[in-house]
Amino acid sequence: MEMEQIDKLADLMEHHGLTRVRLEEGDGSAVELECQPAPVAAVPAGAAAAAAPAPAVVMPAPTPGNAGAQPPAPDPDDGTTAVTAPMVGVFYAAPSPGAEPFVRVGSKVHKGDTLCVIEAMKLMNEVAAERDGEVAEVCATDGELVEFGRCLMRIR
Repeated sequence: MEMEQIDKLADLMEHHGLTRVRLEEGDGSAVELECQPAPVAAVPAGAAAAAAPAPAVVMPAPTPGNAGAQPPAPDPDDGTTAVTAPMVGVFYAAPSPGAEPFVRVGSKVHKGDTLCVIEAMKLMNEVAAERDGEVAEVCATDGELVEFGRCLMRIR
């Protein structure tokens, strides 16, 4: 395999968030690329401190089943925008047990502010506001398991 092809594979890995790819060719040769995820600070057991920020909305790569998928648009009825779970995990409203929640209904938020944390595979992932606004509704309960795409809160 030529370096140009390997560079293209590396670009595809980065674009799709892959950490490992193995490509076998018909002649029995194989190329395996692996990159290490960015280092993450250790999180004390039971703490919901943010270790690696995650975008508030992550859309899967287009496939035949979701080719028309779009990020959530503002709800035309009430003027709010859904903040959805970027992954499957446990929703935490506060940075640690017993701490004040990141936001409450009525909280003013700015783009980039931490709204909550999703714990997935023992990693704490911040969910950040994608726009300025006010929290109109919190749709998930602290400690609840949430699915990808589940509405966590609405911002007006």
